[in-house]
Amino acid sequence: MTIDGFAAPPALVEHARRFRAEGGTPATPRVAATVLLLRPAGDDFEVYVIRRVAAMTFGGMYAFPGGGVDRSDSQAHLDWAGPEPAHWGDRLGLAQDAAQAVVCAAAREVFEEAGVLLAGPDAATVVGDVSGDDWEAARQDLVGRRVGFADLLAGRGLTLRADLLLPWSRWITPEFEPRRFDTYFFVALLPEGQRTRDVSGEADHTMWIRPADALARAEAGELTMLPPTLVTLAQVAAAGDLAGVARAAATRDAANPVTPRLDLTDDDKPRFLLS
Repeated sequence: MTIDGFAAPPALVEHARRFRAEGGTPATPRVAATVLLLRPAGDDFEVYVIRRVAAMTFGGMYAFPGGGVDRSDSQAHLDWAGPEPAHWGDRLGLAQDAAQAVVCAAAREVFEEAGVLLAGPDAATVVGDVSGDDWEAARQDLVGRRVGFADLLAGRGLTLRADLLLPWSRWITPEFEPRRFDTYFFVALLPEGQRTRDVSGEADHTMWIRPADALARAEAGELTMLPPTLVTLAQVAAAGDLAGVARAAATRDAANPVTPRLDLTDDDKPRFLLS
């Protein structure tokens, strides 16, 4: 499968050529999670994207909130609403402890990077506005690893709403990249009463945008995105509406990974291939 119309960024082409010339050894991917936050927009819907700061891995690229699974995610003991970890293990192709850690990381990262908390007092409710000063102090403590995500929730009597996360896909960074990730993609609807906030020091621009508009701007060269972002945007756009996204998520393969390869056969037009 090819990603037509989207040229590979020059920096990645340079990495790939150097890796091939030097006979490099692929780095071991770090397990990660990312979340497509979605919200209604008239008859359509929008997705929340952030642009990573230039100094970071994949800097300058638009992506979704997310990051690596932390040790605290694997050690978390928290109140849990929704499918049990064993079910998540089946959907993600992981042992249940590892699956719980990935789901926990997804919820933690979306709070750290977007200020959105997928938790509530019980299995049927979600907290409202979490943008106040006390919540921001808690978020800062979480980012600074002065408190774990499970402890943050327990201290406020909250249950993780794992049922609000829907598994979508799994992507592994190409072998030539010095830092690689084995990333599980989820979709989630922005909880009523909450709003995203530009709180992450890892982003220099954030926005809500219709998936189709994001793809059009990427094709026009206005937004720079990597294959996982482009393909996922196209997939959710094809679902038609938010109900369609939820229906599609129920049957998505989120266990078998997609690993983009950079085809350098044509020096003038390097392109990504998916496998």
